[in-house]
Amino acid sequence: MARPVTDESRLPIFGKRKEPHTIIIARGDAISHFTIRPWVLAIGGSLCAAAAIGYLLATSYLVIRDDLIGASVARQARMQQLYEDRISTLRAQVDRITSRQLLDQRAMENKVADLIERQKTLSRRSGRLAPLLKRAGGVPVPQAKPEALEQQTQLLPTDDPADAVFVGIDPIITGPTGPAKTETNSLRPSEGLSGESAAEKAEKIFRTINRSLHQIETEQIHKVRNLTESAFETADNITDTLNAAGLKVEDRNDETGMGGPLITPDSPAESVENFEMRLQDLDSALDRLDRLKKRVRTLPLANPAPGMPVTSLFGVRRDPLLGTPAFHAGIDFRAHIGQRVTATAGGIVTKAGRNGGYGNMVEIDHGNGFTSRYAHLSRVLVSENQKVSFGTVIGAAGSTGRSTGPHLHYEVRRNGKAVNPANFLKTGRQIEKLL
Repeated sequence: MARPVTDESRLPIFGKRKEPHTIIIARGDAISHFTIRPWVLAIGGSLCAAAAIGYLLATSYLVIRDDLIGASVARQARMQQLYEDRISTLRAQVDRITSRQLLDQRAMENKVADLIERQKTLSRRSGRLAPLLKRAGGVPVPQAKPEALEQQTQLLPTDDPADAVFVGIDPIITGPTGPAKTETNSLRPSEGLSGESAAEKAEKIFRTINRSLHQIETEQIHKVRNLTESAFETADNITDTLNAAGLKVEDRNDETGMGGPLITPDSPAESVENFEMRLQDLDSALDRLDRLKKRVRTLPLANPAPGMPVTSLFGVRRDPLLGTPAFHAGIDFRAHIGQRVTATAGGIVTKAGRNGGYGNMVEIDHGNGFTSRYAHLSRVLVSENQKVSFGTVIGAAGSTGRSTGPHLHYEVRRNGKAVNPANFLKTGRQIEKLL
């Protein structure tokens, strides 16, 4: 009997058949089964694999992120620490700069106070000098010798040629106007484009002002010294001239003796005490000169008829009326009628009017035994006991009395004795240059 062909008999030939997977679920009497297709299984496996890979990736990301966040936090902490250290360093530098600026400010304030005090001192000196200079207005001041000028120049510091500019006291407000020296090879961060810091510029201004004030002080001292020497020299010359003419008004032996070793001050700028002593010396010299000038003004040394020639001298001459030798007690000046006649010195009028052969005459008592007479006047313009000063118009020239024509007869008497007026006129011309 022929064997029937089945599926199992065909398997070896066509390969083993693979049945789909079936899931059977039994619950009591109820039985359920599900058939899982291969593609469903492939999708499910793929999803599970994707989920696993996503989980792994998420876990890795979280771990790496935590590491990155930690590293970032640590880096920020280090940067913050660096910033704080930098801020602390800068704060310390600011404190040092502030302290240095405070010290510089105090130093500047002290220097400004010193300059203000020196300026006040100079102002006080100028106030003391003003009346003395006014009194010494007529005293000839000798020109400084080149050696003295050179010494004055050496007293001033000249270590910086660019700063050798003297601008007086104005730089306290305006600053120096001279060229400034820059150092481009030592430029510091605190310096400007010119290579100089503000402190250096201020220091340069102070140096310039100090030199200016020092120059003013030096000029004041030299001016006082020159005026003192000139006043003493003028007084000595007046005394010597009068003594040589026999008009002794001051005994040189009566002068106050002075002397001692020469001790120069350590500093070119003298102290206030030394300056006061110099002012006292100048005051003494001017007092002596004023006394001499007042004494000279009481001596009949001037010309009673300036610019007019002398027609007859003092001494024995031929009498113009009799032609015989006669003593002439004065000198005659040519003058026209009405010409002004002035007093040759201050004094008191003792006679004013007609006086014998003198005609109209004026006699003035100058004190210390000196008198002067003005004769042959056409008019008398003063009265007896009247006080007159040097240059006062006392009358007009004429030809009254014993006279041959218009002229002025002028006499000088000492203790009542006639002396040669020419000596007084000569002395007056010599002293006129010193007054």
